[in-house]
Amino acid sequence: MSESGSQPNSKRHPSAFARLAGWCYDRRRWVLGVWVGALVIIGGMSAAAGNGFRDKFNLPDSDSKTGFDVLDRDFGGQGTGITGTIVFHAEQGVNDPAVKSAMETLFGTVKGLANVERLDSPYAPEGGRLVSALGPQAGKTAYASVEMPEGVALPDAAKIRDAIRAAEPSITGLDIELGGIIFAEFENPSSEVIGVAFAIVILIVAFGSVAAMGLPIGVALFGIGIGTSLLILISNVVTLPETSQFIGLMIGLGVGIDYALLIVTRYREQLHNGHSPREAIVMSLDTAGRSVLFAGTTVVISLLGMLVMAVAFVTGLALGAALVVSITVIASLTLLPALLGFVGENVERTRWRGLIAAGLVAVALLGVGLKFTPLAIGLPLAAIVLIAGFWVKPLKREVQHRPPRAVRETFAYRWSRLIQHRPWTAVVVSTLVLLILATPMLALRLGFSDESNFAAETSTKKAYKLLVGGFGPGFNGPMLLVAELPAGYETSQLDALTSAVSADKSVAFLSPPVFNTQTNPTSVFWNLVPTTGPQEKAATDLVGRLRNQILPSVESSADVNIHVSGTVPVNVDFSNYLSGRLPYFFLAVLALSFLLLMVVFRSLLVPLKAVIMNLLSIGAAYGVVVALFQWGWISDITGVSPAPIEPWIPMMLFAITFGLSMDYEVFLLSRVREEWKRTGDARTSVADGLAATAKVITAAAAIMVFVFGSFLLENDRVLKLMGVGLATAILLDATIVRMLLVPATMELLGDKNWWLPRWLNRRLPRIDVEGHNEDDPDPVDMRDRELTSQR
Repeated sequence: MSESGSQPNSKRHPSAFARLAGWCYDRRRWVLGVWVGALVIIGGMSAAAGNGFRDKFNLPDSDSKTGFDVLDRDFGGQGTGITGTIVFHAEQGVNDPAVKSAMETLFGTVKGLANVERLDSPYAPEGGRLVSALGPQAGKTAYASVEMPEGVALPDAAKIRDAIRAAEPSITGLDIELGGIIFAEFENPSSEVIGVAFAIVILIVAFGSVAAMGLPIGVALFGIGIGTSLLILISNVVTLPETSQFIGLMIGLGVGIDYALLIVTRYREQLHNGHSPREAIVMSLDTAGRSVLFAGTTVVISLLGMLVMAVAFVTGLALGAALVVSITVIASLTLLPALLGFVGENVERTRWRGLIAAGLVAVALLGVGLKFTPLAIGLPLAAIVLIAGFWVKPLKREVQHRPPRAVRETFAYRWSRLIQHRPWTAVVVSTLVLLILATPMLALRLGFSDESNFAAETSTKKAYKLLVGGFGPGFNGPMLLVAELPAGYETSQLDALTSAVSADKSVAFLSPPVFNTQTNPTSVFWNLVPTTGPQEKAATDLVGRLRNQILPSVESSADVNIHVSGTVPVNVDFSNYLSGRLPYFFLAVLALSFLLLMVVFRSLLVPLKAVIMNLLSIGAAYGVVVALFQWGWISDITGVSPAPIEPWIPMMLFAITFGLSMDYEVFLLSRVREEWKRTGDARTSVADGLAATAKVITAAAAIMVFVFGSFLLENDRVLKLMGVGLATAILLDATIVRMLLVPATMELLGDKNWWLPRWLNRRLPRIDVEGHNEDDPDPVDMRDRELTSQR
């Protein structure tokens, strides 16, 4: 076959995928130059512009929002901005003349900083409440509240934090810590390089080729490099939380390697079948490239489905992740064909110098991720090996590969036949395992973790502990009771309300009522400190009791309507808002999954099984997340303290896992369907399809499990939670679902797997995700027609 050889299926006009592949191959230098230029230019622009990430929770109409609206209107916005704290402890007492003078100087400096709207000092006439009066810390611990505008950009808050640090006085016995998440120092994750290290090892072991290993990783790095740089630029225009950058990096790395791996695997298969590099690239993109675009599109669509929540924070997460996934898909469909054009048939050749160097690079990356510096010696050693490999004969030799086994001699084929011989046993056992793992999900409690979950060495955690010691655990999650008063209101009517609230066992402190004016007030608020921390269930229960029991019993006699606001009530309202809409989101995603698979595979039962299996695997992943992060199981190993699950996490996990499992579903079942249409044997086609795809699915899943699971080593709780949730879902999907449930259920259903009413088949659009001719008649249809003609 000539280099300008024919496209696959020459009887048909070349598809858009085939034309794109040929175009990228023929202009590979230009394509590579564009991608390198884009990486350099966009990366440089993002570095110059800086980021404008900000965490913004725009609550819909709720009780807590109404309370903040009253505070904003009648009390100058007290408590409605973003607040951080300067917490200080002095053994000689906070009113020691030297301490007081130094701290007042610091507070004066902070008041003059940009974006500081107000500072409440413990040395102000009304600042006595900001000095501890509790136990042995009485008079020794105090804090100042620093309020910034709502939606302040995180870099601007960081400038305030750094300015405070630079102006801190140095006095013996005086400790100063900065509290509040807005002042927290977020350490950029480094665990992703551990995932890359494991990806190198897994790909080399699975495919025995350094080029086949390097291309998927290189394409993924291009994708996430440009994608995250674009996020930084866009954050200056659109509200994006800082978390979106790191979740985008996590997902982009996983799917980028996954998608490129599918195309490289198909490319190598076409080379083995005797095609030229250009033909192999065209055929790979016309088959596996379709699967990549389909899978990537479903991930993006499911992520963008979160926009219906209409919450700025969730919208930012969805847009950020969707953007990075989109860039990695584009890189897989354009950059990868160009790189394969440079590599050509050398993708099958591996020399010992490259193999040894790749192993040393993996060791060095592992050292970087684990912050174990001695392992970094692997990088210079890898360079030495590569250079020496041009002269040292043993290093120049090619690595000899074992000839590939016939499909029906592989472990995957024998495993599939074993499961198909005992399908009911496999279905019952695997379903029970997934249901047992999912059991903790019944106790899922949505909410926001507090600052007690930060690492012990951080200033945020130290400030939290100082406040707990000086003011009690509930001081980190204060509440506000807010009310509007009618004209001529007699304020003594509020005494019964104050007494009723103070009597609750979960209320540690309730301030006297604070009026907006001394004469004829029109609004009032109380400061309330619970007895427990903000993430505890008792604090959430207190909000419910106040709204549903305590306040309604006295509001009518007091002739007021009290709004419960503040940190904990806002978190409760936000969690309730999202959890109330989760069922609709899940239903929409599952319906989309069902419809897409029905169109692709022309079947009713295949998509129905996929929906049920998705629910089982994601339910099991939720159960593992609850056990580890809410209950704190094996916390000595994970370093996780028990806390509620962030309310947006289930949504993100569901959207991402749905798209990734769709990828494996399409890749496996399209091969099974191809075999079934070729042979008409519904049983052997399952084993043949599983055996043909097992290696690539196993390798792709293993890479994702290590990439996502490596984030458990980070200090940030959210990154840990997302990483473990995704790693668990992928592991269960690639093992229990693909290796047990799929072959067992397909064996039980036989030809019925591919049944679709003829009237529906005629009306459905056709989506060919593997480049095969879907107009060919199904074996079942052919058999029915033969029986009809015989009659």
